[in-house]
Amino acid sequence: MPVQRLNHAVLYVRDVERSTAFYRDVLGFRVEAEIPGRAVFLQAEGSTNDHDLGLFAVGAGAGPSQAGRASVGLYHLAWEVDTLAELARIRGALVAAGALVGASDHATTKALYAQDPDGLEFEVSWLLPAGLITDDVRAQAMAIRPLDLDAEIARYGAQTRGGLGVSVPV
Repeated sequence: MPVQRLNHAVLYVRDVERSTAFYRDVLGFRVEAEIPGRAVFLQAEGSTNDHDLGLFAVGAGAGPSQAGRASVGLYHLAWEVDTLAELARIRGALVAAGALVGASDHATTKALYAQDPDGLEFEVSWLLPAGLITDDVRAQAMAIRPLDLDAEIARYGAQTRGGLGVSVPV
C-alpha cells in the first residue's frame, strides 16, 4: 500500500513549554504526552493521530535554523483546515500572536504562512473542493497571488468544506 499521509512531525525547539503554549493557544493543539522539560507530543484538534507534532527541547543557546539559507533542511509544515471560516479564525489568532508572515492564493489552495516562537515556518491552508477545480483553476495553480480571504469567503462560502470531497456548504 502506498504512503497515505504525514502522520506527525518532530521539531527541535529552544523552550518546549513556550512552543507548547504557542501551538496550543494559537492553533488549538492539545498535549497528549510529555517528558517534562524535554519533550511534548501534541495532537491537532481534528486529528485521529496518536500525535501530530512532537517538540524536543534543545535549549536557549540553540542558533536559528539555517535550512534553505545555509543548509539543506525542511522549509515548512502545512496543516489543512476544513473551512474558510476556520482559516479566518486561525488568521486572527496568528495576527494576535504576531506570528503571521504571509497569505497566498494558489488557486487550488488558500494559505496562511506563519512562524512559531523559534522562527520555524508553517502553513495553514484550505483546499478548494475537488468538484470546483476546473481546467481554468488548474492553469492558475502555480501562480502566487495575495490572498483576499474575505473575497474567497464571499465566493465559496465560509462553511464550505474543502479538500477532496465535493463542495457541500454546511
